[in-house]
Amino acid sequence: MNLTLKIWRQTGPEDKGGIHTYQVEGVSSDMSFLEMLDVLNEQLNEAGEEPVAFDSDCREGICGTCSLMINGDAHGPEVTTTCQLHMRSFKDGDTITIEPWRSAAFPVIKDLIVDRSALDRIIQSGGYISANTGSAPEANSVPVPRDDAMRAFNVATCIGCGACVAACPNGSASLFVGAKITHLGELPQGQPERWSRVVDMVSQHDAEGFGGCTNIGECSAACPKEIPMDVISQMNRDLRTALTHGH
Repeated sequence: MNLTLKIWRQTGPEDKGGIHTYQVEGVSSDMSFLEMLDVLNEQLNEAGEEPVAFDSDCREGICGTCSLMINGDAHGPEVTTTCQLHMRSFKDGDTITIEPWRSAAFPVIKDLIVDRSALDRIIQSGGYISANTGSAPEANSVPVPRDDAMRAFNVATCIGCGACVAACPNGSASLFVGAKITHLGELPQGQPERWSRVVDMVSQHDAEGFGGCTNIGECSAACPKEIPMDVISQMNRDLRTALTHGH
């Protein structure tokens, strides 16, 4: 395939930035989207031009690093991560617009790379449990109902990619926070800090400059792990309980 790429280029956080147009040729439909960008960067290197900076790590849909807006959709037209998006989802002659995540809480570092450390700080504020040091407890010593365990496992699949933030018109990270709160709140090990956790994590969310949730639903639709919106309801219920009882 031969493609026209319209890519956001920005040298640093203080640079205004803008869209640059490139032609890339000889793209196989079996390539991943990131492999296609590798081909472009090889062409730019050969021409003596600055390659396009973008994030990637595992390229297996696990780490959440490869976050791009593709034709206005977080991670592109399929419900998957950018690294697992293949060029068979496009056709010869297509024009593809590629941009970084757009959020005040995710400042651009360079080109398509943004600083998502705000999500790390939300986790640091309360996304953990307290556990005694020493030998690991026996696996079956704390019984967990099957439904609770499955719900915890399902929402724990969140990889913190930030697609929910990028897709939300308000720039809210409520789906991310809700997933982390629900994951730990469904398990016995998460109960001691349950109420302080939700207060601290929501407070940190707001302090980072993320917007509020108005239940539009774009977050869940864009989530590559298909986290359901009801985790936001769980977050709101826990927050209301915590504040009502003075936790």
